[in-house]
Amino acid sequence: MATSVASLVKDVEQRATPRLCGLAARAEIAGGGAARVREGGALPGSPGFRRHRPQLGDRARAAMRIRHMSLRTEKAYLGWMRRYYEFHGRRDPADLGAEHVTAFLNALAEERGVAASTQNQALAALLFLYRQVLGQSLPWLDDLVRPKTPDRLPVALTRDEVRSVLAHMTGTPRVMATLLYGSGLRLLECCRLRVKDVDFARSQITVRRGKGEKDRATMLPNVVRNDLTAHLERARGQHERDLVKGAGCVELPGALARKLPSAGREWPWQWVFPATRTYTHPETGQLRRHHLHETVVQQAVRRAASDAAIPKRVTCHTFGHSFATHLLEDGSDIRTVQELLGHKDLATTMIYTHVLNRGPAGVRSPADRLARGGRDDPS
Repeated sequence: MATSVASLVKDVEQRATPRLCGLAARAEIAGGGAARVREGGALPGSPGFRRHRPQLGDRARAAMRIRHMSLRTEKAYLGWMRRYYEFHGRRDPADLGAEHVTAFLNALAEERGVAASTQNQALAALLFLYRQVLGQSLPWLDDLVRPKTPDRLPVALTRDEVRSVLAHMTGTPRVMATLLYGSGLRLLECCRLRVKDVDFARSQITVRRGKGEKDRATMLPNVVRNDLTAHLERARGQHERDLVKGAGCVELPGALARKLPSAGREWPWQWVFPATRTYTHPETGQLRRHHLHETVVQQAVRRAASDAAIPKRVTCHTFGHSFATHLLEDGSDIRTVQELLGHKDLATTMIYTHVLNRGPAGVRSPADRLARGGRDDPS
């Protein structure tokens, strides 16, 4: 099994483009030196392989897909499993125990100085490996050194700063940035919007499989309606040209491609923000168009913030922080904001109450009272 774990290195890179679990993978046979093709498990008679047993990476991936875990979680977990395997000299994880998990996690905190959230993600990946894949239960990790999780306030822009950043953006990135701020969308939620999810009549956007794999509804800002309508008209023209060329397909969620074979070419299922180039899907041979890559928007926001001379670290997520902060400043109910952002816990939304700018109606600094000549209360 130790040799089989080495396939995790290739699994992580191959996960960048969706591939089916049953596809053949190349394996280097120990002692033979020749690359051979195998299906799922090991080749019979090959040194270092167990007969008819799938690789640990394939087993871990299958366990995550059965539980419908997100692709990013799958990639992150496989990455931590590979690092754990390398850290202990490529020893079989089944032969290791709680003390080895503790040593690996402590090294992350003490030697690499990782954040508490990073160490927690590594711990979750290893617990999944032992409990769900290897079928082993780990005792309590008493000697684990956990980094202290600091309480940090989110960075929120003022309305003038938001206006200035958007003024320095153009084209599709500007439309997307306006939705990030005006609808409270996360970056990938915005990138993965489909035409059917935008309801102009009800001024509503439906987010599918957003935070926590949950659906939710949020508002469609009136200020972006005209630009978004014009953008969709251009996207539809591009889609019709793709259909003429024999393309026009998009990726469909789950098993919908088998249930509705033609849905991938229909307009309602197309991406609101399609990529500029097409690609050939390796399994089906279809000429598809993916959604616009998130880095396009990230780079545009970074340039706009620099051009606008904003003295803050501005990212796409900053628009979401500003969305929540400004709604609370305007008197919106905090539970409404919680639903719009898709927060499971109200405490997550409560953090925005600490960055509110209430102006003269809020708490006033005692230094300002001194500047106006204020005196102590004689009572």
